[in-house]
Amino acid sequence: MLPCKILTWVILFLLIFPSFFQISHSELDSYSLLAAKRKRMSEKVRKMFYHAYDNYMTYAFPHDELKPLTKTFTDSLSELGNLKLEYLPEQYKGSALSLIESLSSLVVLGNQTEFEKGVFWLSENLTFDVDARINLFECNIRVLGGLVSAHILATDSTKNRLVQGTYKNQLLDLAENLGRRFLPAFDTPTGLPYAWINLKYGVMENETTETSTSGCGSLILEMGALSRLTGDPRFESAALRALRKLWSMRSSLNLLGTTLDVVTGEWIEHSSGIGAGVDSFYEYLLKAHILFGRDEFWRMFQAAYIAVQRYFRHGPWYHEADMRTGKSTYWQLTSLQAFWPGLQVLVGDIPAANLSHREFYYVWKKYGVLPERYLLDHMMLHPTEKYYPLRPEFAESTFYLYQATKDPWYMEVGELIVDSLNLYARVEGGFASIRDVTSMELEDHQHSFFLSETCKYLYLLYDDSFLGDRNYIFTTEGHPLPVLSSWREKLPEAYIPSNWTYVKSEEQVKRASAMSMRVCPATALECGQGQPRVESACHIPDSRADHRCFNDDDCGVDSSNCRRRSCSIAGYCGQWLFI
Repeated sequence: MLPCKILTWVILFLLIFPSFFQISHSELDSYSLLAAKRKRMSEKVRKMFYHAYDNYMTYAFPHDELKPLTKTFTDSLSELGNLKLEYLPEQYKGSALSLIESLSSLVVLGNQTEFEKGVFWLSENLTFDVDARINLFECNIRVLGGLVSAHILATDSTKNRLVQGTYKNQLLDLAENLGRRFLPAFDTPTGLPYAWINLKYGVMENETTETSTSGCGSLILEMGALSRLTGDPRFESAALRALRKLWSMRSSLNLLGTTLDVVTGEWIEHSSGIGAGVDSFYEYLLKAHILFGRDEFWRMFQAAYIAVQRYFRHGPWYHEADMRTGKSTYWQLTSLQAFWPGLQVLVGDIPAANLSHREFYYVWKKYGVLPERYLLDHMMLHPTEKYYPLRPEFAESTFYLYQATKDPWYMEVGELIVDSLNLYARVEGGFASIRDVTSMELEDHQHSFFLSETCKYLYLLYDDSFLGDRNYIFTTEGHPLPVLSSWREKLPEAYIPSNWTYVKSEEQVKRASAMSMRVCPATALECGQGQPRVESACHIPDSRADHRCFNDDDCGVDSSNCRRRSCSIAGYCGQWLFI
């Protein structure tokens, strides 16, 4: 009987084995196809980058940016943010802006030779002693950020990217020189910096005192990193003072406006959102917390993020609202808002990030690219802002979501972006901006951020080997800064996310709402006009006043909509699963 049983099992095994083999073979094929796709797409993006970069180096270098249709150049550093093109310098001949922006991308693509050539050319030729009026924000994120990031990459002893002994911190010296030229802009009664400064002469007479929230609230990463590298605290102190002043100007709803006066500290434009004029302010609060480890930055971000969800969000979209009342003002999508899902990934709010990202995806598919402004209330393009200047934000969020989920669908989205750029924007002389997404008429401009961000995020989507051995924070211009324990005020505390296994305490007290206890809602809180604010009877407060948590049981029920709050990966209570 025993041999018969063994024979039966052998037969059963032989019958079952082919199915196991087919499953294994199928999985192997799937993995091989995915790997082949990654290789094919990364090579496609590599060719895109070098088509843009080589044409810049041929027709525009050492000027700032390439004009790909005419194969000429523009010295645009003095034009960035200068919509009226006022006070343009006559003697300014460019600062090799696109080369500075390309340095970190060259490293990501593994081109050490070209990176070294760029570093040494800038070391020997770049100067900021020029009579040029520049936008502080744009110069900070593009030039200062590019130099600081490239210096860090050049001095990474584990990579040997430069010939040993030949680099003597020249890029850091240039960055420090530029940072010192920024400091006079902060000499205001409020500590908020002027939006414009002359690199040679400082703040000009009768300079405008108007600036944006992004302009004075998005300096802390680059200037903070510069202070850590040089040991000079003035740069970080100036940026931090401006950020704290800006935060103190928020409304009772924790909302900020779009434009303000740096001398009086008064708001000029009270309508606000997550798009142009404000976007990188939110981004830098969270990224500064990660880079420097200050809880102060997290507290600001947490309050601001919750306010955004409460007053700006409408389904998967984000409209604009008055900072004083929270009432909606403009119902519009802007292409700059597409960074938001990527930021939500960093905070651990993956469901919300995916929801918003798919809406941007639908708009991209509808027009072939993402238009600058789309009117949500009329479901139509803005009549005058129908352009697409090769912006990176949608590609950036696609990269972040793939990193978080490893869902191959995001690679399909990336392929859509790559194909669109090659179909509509690629010309013989580089990549041209799109003037009108309805006709795909082109504009003679290849922005430097196409090299520093758009191509970089698309490449990292398919080849993330650059990220293999170190954590980086990318600035709003796509320049990587490493997360170093020596830079942090303190190491992060360990929290157990709610989607991990944990042991519940048997002694945990079940917290109840006013409704379940059948008592009257609290009326102690007062709102701005002196009227009593009645809290919802379903409200259950979080177990800790600072809203930190180990798991979902530490979180309560929100008073504004009676929805249960949950614990994010970062260890903070919020409506992460319902947004």
